[in-house]
Amino acid sequence: MTRPSFLHDRLLPILTVLIAIIAIWYLCVVWLNAPFVRDQAARAGTPITFAEILPQTFEQERPVLPAPHQIVTELWKTTVTLPVTSKRSLVYHAWITISATLAGFGIGAVLGILLAVGIVHNRAMDKSLMPWVIASQTIPILAVAPMIIVVLNAIGISGLLPKALISAYLSFFPVVVGMVKGLRSPDRLLLDLMRTYSATPAQLFWKLRWQAALPYLFTSLKVAVAIALVGAIVGELPTGAVAGLGARLLSGSYYGQTIQIWAALFMAALVAALLVSIVGLAHRAVLKRMGERP
Repeated sequence: MTRPSFLHDRLLPILTVLIAIIAIWYLCVVWLNAPFVRDQAARAGTPITFAEILPQTFEQERPVLPAPHQIVTELWKTTVTLPVTSKRSLVYHAWITISATLAGFGIGAVLGILLAVGIVHNRAMDKSLMPWVIASQTIPILAVAPMIIVVLNAIGISGLLPKALISAYLSFFPVVVGMVKGLRSPDRLLLDLMRTYSATPAQLFWKLRWQAALPYLFTSLKVAVAIALVGAIVGELPTGAVAGLGARLLSGSYYGQTIQIWAALFMAALVAALLVSIVGLAHRAVLKRMGERP
């Protein structure tokens, strides 16, 4: 029995889906951008055929929907050809957003772990605090973000911290839920066995509960770091920020630069993939050290 190849099992399905998405995208580009070309031709009083419309839908300066090659060109221009210190460089703006993301992610992860430990070990916290943790996520972040920004600005706090707090607000929740599940995952027989050996509460936590919770923790951290990026971008929107991926989205919407908007969105997706991959590498390293398969 032959072993399935990487090309057939992994790469081919991904490429098939990618090609299908790109083909549908180009069809949508023609459909959405063609009315503008026809309108321009009608105003000029010149008849135009579909063969003449088609190439123009792919090269508009401010299209309704940019073509994939336009977005790739914009990404190349704003990441490779420009110096990273340029205010037009997406690398510069991405770093501003990443700084707020990592700060908020760190705050949210630490807060989530501490809350989870308290909920698991204190029945009062479990009954009183857990419902509030869940209820906190029912409030739309678009409603919370402006209030946080306004309140902190009123007391003289601006810059990185308000965006980091918004990221922390979003990212602590998956960590709390995952860690509570992980800390409660050890079997009752294992807990009784540790107590039989006269294990202290600290030994019970570090030798059993914490070890069992690590896979849950890293799974939660992957979700948390991605949602922390969303929080950082949302935090840039109500501030009228001049730097960051959120600022690029704002300036693109103000001036109708749809290609710029889509390039910033793709850059945000690439940053999210990078951050999640880093957490995934840490996850695999920890599990390998523990002698488990990721």
